Amino acid sequence: MEPGNLACDTAVVVVEEVDRLATELEGVRRSESEGRLQWRYQGRLVARQLDEEQLVIRADFDYRDEIVRMFSATFSVPARFTKHMMVVADLAGGDDGAIEDALVAAWRLQRGAGWK
Repeated sequence: MEPGNLACDTAVVVVEEVDRLATELEGVRRSESEGRLQWRYQGRLVARQLDEEQLVIRADFDYRDEIVRMFSATFSVPARFTKHMMVVADLAGGDDGAIEDALVAAWRLQRGAGWK
C-alpha cells in the first residue's frame, strides 16, 4: 500500500490507516471511548470513529460545504451534525485522498483554534 493511501480491503484496516495518518500529525493524540477511536489536538477533536465504516471529521462550515459538493460519495452531513462543524466520511467507499485532506484540514483548524 502506498504511504498516505487509505484504501484497503477491510474497514478495520482503513481505520488503522486513519489512525496512522492522524497520529503522524504533530500534537495529535489517539484515545478510545466506548470502543471507538478518536483523535484530538490539545484536547480539541480532530476526528472520531462513528463505526467501522464512518468517521466524523471536524470541518469549518465553508470547507464542509465544499467537500460535500465535490465528493458527495465520500462526505455527508447527517441532520444531527448540521449545526456543528463536522462532516461524516465514508471509509468503505470514499475517496481516500479527500479523506486524508479533510483530516489534515481538521488538524490545521484545531491548531489555529488556540490562537483566536
